[in-house]
Amino acid sequence: MGLNDTVSAERITISFFGKRNAGKSSVVNAVTKQNIAIVSNVLGTTTDPVKKAMEILPIGPVLIIDTPGIDDSGTLGKMRVDKTLDVINKTHIAVLVADVNSGITEYEKDLINIFNKKQIPFIVCFNKSDLLSEDISKNISLKENEVLISALNKKGIDDLLNLIIKKADIVKTDKFILKDLVNRNDNVVLVIPIDAAAPKGRIILPQQQVLRELLDIGAVITVCQDTELGVALKNLKNMPKLVITDSQAFGKIKNTVPLNVMLTSFSVLFARYKGELNSLINGVKAFKNLKENDKVLISEGCTHRRQCGDIGTEKLPFWMQKYLGFNLNFEFTSGTEFKKDLSEYKLIVHCGGCMLNEKEMKYRINIANENKVPITNYGILIAFINGILNRALEPFKDINI
Repeated sequence: MGLNDTVSAERITISFFGKRNAGKSSVVNAVTKQNIAIVSNVLGTTTDPVKKAMEILPIGPVLIIDTPGIDDSGTLGKMRVDKTLDVINKTHIAVLVADVNSGITEYEKDLINIFNKKQIPFIVCFNKSDLLSEDISKNISLKENEVLISALNKKGIDDLLNLIIKKADIVKTDKFILKDLVNRNDNVVLVIPIDAAAPKGRIILPQQQVLRELLDIGAVITVCQDTELGVALKNLKNMPKLVITDSQAFGKIKNTVPLNVMLTSFSVLFARYKGELNSLINGVKAFKNLKENDKVLISEGCTHRRQCGDIGTEKLPFWMQKYLGFNLNFEFTSGTEFKKDLSEYKLIVHCGGCMLNEKEMKYRINIANENKVPITNYGILIAFINGILNRALEPFKDINI
C-alpha cells in the first residue's frame, strides 16, 4: 500500500440493507455504475457482504457494502443475517432498499429501529418504481430521507446519490492522530523495529499513517530501528519533542529516551484515534488483579499469518505471565468478527485497530463494557508492564481523556 492510498478503515462506509429481492444489488450497481454485485431473481443471491472501495465525488473515498437479505431463512440464512447485522456496526451511512410494492414491513421497521438506536444516518430507497403507473408514482408522498427509484431504468439514482452526499456531510469529521501534539518544525523520532514478524519491504499501516500526518504537519522526522535509537538521538542537534515507538520496543528504549523527551507508541496513539482512551486506560487496571488460569481474550482486527515472534500470540502472553508470575488461559481472535457474549473473559486485550474503522472499534469497546469485561489495547498494556504507562500518556496531558 502506498502512502497516498486510502485504506478501507479510513473511508466513509455506505452499506445497503433490505429484504431478499428488494433489489439491493441492482441499486448498488446503479449507484457505483459498475457490476459489483451479482443480480438475479433467485432469493438470497447475495450470500456474503460484498465490498467495493471507490470514490464518490464530492464525498471522496468511500467503501460500499452490499449485504445479504435481512429476511433470509434456515440455518445458513441465519448466519447470513448475522453477517448483515455485523456490517451495521461499521456503517456510517445506511441505505435501506425496500420494494415499493411491499412498502415498509416489519423487517424494514426493525432495521430502522437499529439505525436509530445506533445513531446511523439512513436513507429509505423505494425501488422498482418502473412497476408503478405514472399516476401512482406522482402521488407517492416521500419523507426527507426517502427516495423513489428504479434501479432497472436508472431513474432516481441521482436523487439517491444527492441524499447520500448530504448524509456524508453529517458524518464527516476532521479526524487526526497527533496534529494537536506536534507543530511544524518539531523534531519527531519514529522507532520502527524490523524483526522476523515485520512485513517484508514495507512498514505497517499505523506507522505509515503517523508518518504521513507528520509530513503534512511539516514536522522534521527521524526514522530508525530500536537498535539505532541511541545513535539517532546523538546525531540530532536538538532533542526531539516526541519519540513514537512500536509498543513492543518500550522495554528496550525506555531508558534510552531522556526523561525530558515525551515518549509514546503507535498503539497508544491509535487508542485515542480509533477508540475511547478512558475505557482502555481503565481496562489495564484490571490486569494486575487477574488470577491464575483466568481467561483472557487477545483480539486483532486484521487477519495475517502468524509468524515466530508474533506480538499477539507469543510476545504478549509471555510478557503478561512473566509480570504476574503465573499462567493465564488465552484465547485469540482475528478479523472482522467479534463475539457478542464476552462474559467468560476476565480481560480483553485488543490491537490498535488500524484495519477497523472508528465505529467498529468503539462498538467492540462498548460490547466489552456492556459485558462488564475490562478491555485495553496492546500499547497501553505493554507500557503498563514496563512501568511507563504515565509516561506513555504524557503527550495527552493537556487533552481531556
